Amino acid sequence: MSSKEIFLYERKQNKNDDFTIWMAFPGVYSFSMSSLGYLWMFKTLDMLEGVNIERICSDTEKTAFSIKDVNLFGFSFSFDMDFLTIFSMLEKYNIPLKSKDRTKEPLIFAGGPVVTANPEPYKEFFDFFIIGDGEDVNLTAVDICRKYPDKEEALQALSEVEGIYVPKYSNKVKKLTKKLSECIYTPILSEDAFFKNTFILEMSRGCANRCGFCIASYLNLPLRFVSYDDLIKTIDFGLSYTDKIALLGAQISAHPHFHDICAYIYNKIKSGQKIEMSVSSLRVDAITPDVVKTLAATGQKNVTLAIEAGSERLRKVINKNLSEEQIFNAVKIAKENGLKGFKFYGMLGLPTETQEDLNAMIELGKKVKKENKGFDISFGVSSFVPKPNTPFQWVGRENTKILEDKANFLKKELHKIGISSNISSIKWDYWQAVLSRGDETLNDFVLEVYKMGGKLGAFKSAAKKLNIDTDFFAIKNYSFDQKLPWDFIEITPGKDFLIKEYNRLLENFT
Repeated sequence: MSSKEIFLYERKQNKNDDFTIWMAFPGVYSFSMSSLGYLWMFKTLDMLEGVNIERICSDTEKTAFSIKDVNLFGFSFSFDMDFLTIFSMLEKYNIPLKSKDRTKEPLIFAGGPVVTANPEPYKEFFDFFIIGDGEDVNLTAVDICRKYPDKEEALQALSEVEGIYVPKYSNKVKKLTKKLSECIYTPILSEDAFFKNTFILEMSRGCANRCGFCIASYLNLPLRFVSYDDLIKTIDFGLSYTDKIALLGAQISAHPHFHDICAYIYNKIKSGQKIEMSVSSLRVDAITPDVVKTLAATGQKNVTLAIEAGSERLRKVINKNLSEEQIFNAVKIAKENGLKGFKFYGMLGLPTETQEDLNAMIELGKKVKKENKGFDISFGVSSFVPKPNTPFQWVGRENTKILEDKANFLKKELHKIGISSNISSIKWDYWQAVLSRGDETLNDFVLEVYKMGGKLGAFKSAAKKLNIDTDFFAIKNYSFDQKLPWDFIEITPGKDFLIKEYNRLLENFT
């Protein structure tokens, strides 16, 4: 915790309570202070009577409470590789990694997108998981753990709560979906945050576009919006503390009042108020003169545009219905209204991808650059990873050699035309796919990977040592009647809908 923190809510001080929670972020302090979900969870628990709570990060040196006084230890689990940091944090406080080896230690739990999608590769390490939107169920979990000091009684009671998965007792669990009845915002500002003194607010949750590969879309359906009045009130509240704001949401520009919100901020700037604003990536149809003028006026120079694929054919396959004409129009508007550049986000190895699709991405870059001299164009590219609860969960990746050849080709050809590109590591993406579609047999595997140091070579060595066919999880195509590790999670839309979508998107190409 930093002395430079500003709390935007009134804390209950000097509680001297006998129930203590550690809320852990598997990363350094500066990153934790830019994680909206993590900070909001902390705030909701910090407001409880009768509870002490402390934030713990991977670089925390001194703690206010000793581990022996902690009753509940919760982890935010947002990225597949977070397990490595989580294990090291548990060991730092002398906590056995597997729940079966813990007796007097606190109950250990996790929430976040990774474990909501598929907790099975990690089920032996946590006593329970929060599945879905955790704002409300977190409070219920704390109430139960306070009511039942006996671990087994607490776990049995937790297993009966919707949205809580207790591996020891639960057979099925329903994913929680919360109505956005309030605007979630940064409750603590810090100079030492990765986004220094930035007030982040959530405008929307979910995405109606439903790209076939996209877990952020499917895991957060339906698309929900915070009301206009709430947003304006929250923006004003944030601006009373800082001049830096960030609008968050997978599809913020789909908000029915997005243009009104931009106009509201633009008018404040025109009347003399200093505001720096950033937004998460925008849809192409949101690149309108009024939106771009607002972004430019708030100091934003570049915007990320997720085009996913270079050809219209492949964009249709993944359900990204976006024409080349729309892309060029967006660039033109951005350039004419004050932005300095675009970062195009694309993917390699999408189902049905051919060499023609890769060529189309290069041609697109070439054409955009030629027609927009002085406008900065760059590409960020990752490789396709099959994710649970998406239509493409049944589709395996191409092998690493093929994907690395594609990545090298793309990087080289873009470089030739003067476009910089940042392509994710194909080898790391492979292991991400293994974990994404993994089952309970991977619990010893992730433990072995951690013990071997967690570098790239450790994954390969651990798989060899434990005789695990990792290609089964990463590369194999699955059949519809195959039982999937995450089938026990009840989620909307369900499997039947995903199969229909798979068939609709891929019917002409497989």
